[in-house]
Amino acid sequence: MQHITLGQSDLSVSRLCLGTMFFGSKDDEETSRTLLDRYVEAGGNFLDTANIYARWVDGCSGGESEELLGRWMRDRGNRDDLVVATKVGFEYPGVERGLTAEQIVEECDKSLKRLGIDRIDLYYAHKDDRNTPIEETLEAFGRLVDAGKVRYIAASNFTAWRLQKSLAVSERDRRPSYIGIQQRYSYLRPRVGTTFEPQLAASEELIDFCRTENYPLLPYSPLLGGAYAREDKTFSPQYNGPDSEARLRVLREVADELGVTANQVVIAWMLGHDFPVVPLAAASSMKQLEENLAAEALTLSEEQMKRLNEAGV
Repeated sequence: MQHITLGQSDLSVSRLCLGTMFFGSKDDEETSRTLLDRYVEAGGNFLDTANIYARWVDGCSGGESEELLGRWMRDRGNRDDLVVATKVGFEYPGVERGLTAEQIVEECDKSLKRLGIDRIDLYYAHKDDRNTPIEETLEAFGRLVDAGKVRYIAASNFTAWRLQKSLAVSERDRRPSYIGIQQRYSYLRPRVGTTFEPQLAASEELIDFCRTENYPLLPYSPLLGGAYAREDKTFSPQYNGPDSEARLRVLREVADELGVTANQVVIAWMLGHDFPVVPLAAASSMKQLEENLAAEALTLSEEQMKRLNEAGV
């Protein structure tokens, strides 16, 4: 698997990040470990989790994914070979939503303990907090970096202007700055005016910013829960837009030309962008993981990328 340097950092990450949201909850211990082992065997090193995963699953209260990753890393002795990303900002039992200094510092310590590590490689602000001054949030992240508990920080679920404002404050105050943005993003474009609250989809303005500034985008939900390829899955209403049918038609045409799945074309399309894109692709079975791994090695032609990009325009 190919690796890239992530933004303005020294983090060398695999082009495909493994989302571990349901590891240790919906995905049992054995399945989760098997998927992790295969991902690493294939050359992957970038693991994504969060303090809240997966609080909404029956019997869970948050922290289950971090705890499983901690057990697995301890048993494999491979911590130094991995780039571990986790997040703070959303609510879970006993913790309110927000990015106050107190919450950031306290949640970092909890995540470190659950993961069984002494430093988080990439720590996300999971959801913008407009009730807390940007300066307070960045100062807290800065303290964690200075203390050696965090290497780099990133943003998630921020509007383009709030991200740019945060980057400006970091520069002004000489604080650590967000080195990338994790946002909902897929080949189908959401209908104008629709929302995924509390999640945010990548807007055209954000994509323009990332392209212009060569700023890393780390898309979550790139495969839309399997709706591109599975007959038993449907797209959420937000994707019922005026160009959806045209884009799906071209997507399937390209998949047929290459003899691959629509899911694989979506991933290859993202990796073919003209700015850094590192998709977060989850998997709950070996079949799904192998499909995603094969997509990372797939290259679309310029003509295919052009057709995909211009479909529905």
